Amino acid sequence: MSQPRQPVLTVEQEDYLLIRSAALGFCGGEFRLLEHEHDWPQLLYAITGAMTVCAGNTSWLIPAGKAVLIPQNCRHSIRMWGNVSMRTLYLRPVSDADPVCRVLNVAPLLRELILRVIEMAALDSRVPEQARLAAVVLDEIARAEVSPLLLPLPADARGAAVAQEILAAPGEMEALDALAKRHAVGRRTLERIFRGETGMSFGLWQQKARLLYSVRALAESRPVTEAAFDAGYSSVSAYIAAFKRTFGCTPGRL
Repeated sequence: MSQPRQPVLTVEQEDYLLIRSAALGFCGGEFRLLEHEHDWPQLLYAITGAMTVCAGNTSWLIPAGKAVLIPQNCRHSIRMWGNVSMRTLYLRPVSDADPVCRVLNVAPLLRELILRVIEMAALDSRVPEQARLAAVVLDEIARAEVSPLLLPLPADARGAAVAQEILAAPGEMEALDALAKRHAVGRRTLERIFRGETGMSFGLWQQKARLLYSVRALAESRPVTEAAFDAGYSSVSAYIAAFKRTFGCTPGRL
């Protein structure tokens, strides 16, 4: 792991900062950052690789070219997939901020703004041009399109246990009856838990878990065929159709 690129700040400077930044790199396969939180909202941008952010009962997948906006004081963990180059902006807190994490499509302008702030390390409100730049960054974040790369998890202990088993091996299409029996819960009860706590039927939830798992292969620039097989699909065309229905774009486009 490379060392974070952080500005050296005094207590007096901290009061005037609008945006702080950090650049991190993770190499050599899977890496985890344990659960933690930040005093400032965090925009986490993946230049390469893919990341999974977990907070509460939801996980978000961030492939290369996308970012996740994490609210202040939101406890979360991060899992890296492959060689990850991460760029982070810490934004001065505002009272009316959205309290929910969301994955953003990073347009070319926002990408260049993120990289420019990284070069500068921090933006100071006492410097007019830096204050203007910070305003543009916040405007671009606010207008960024939200991507549906999230998976809600059941809060019920029985549903959560089933969900975690599926997430441990998403490519294995195990039947609901077998999962229910192994976790000592009725099939109908399990269906009711998933529908009530995730907003999806068990079948749709399991399919989305598989599709999100396949995004990791796409983030590594592997062929769509490999991503389809990783997700448990024997037909590439069926995989592409399911992917487009779920995320609104084809795997190649993502």
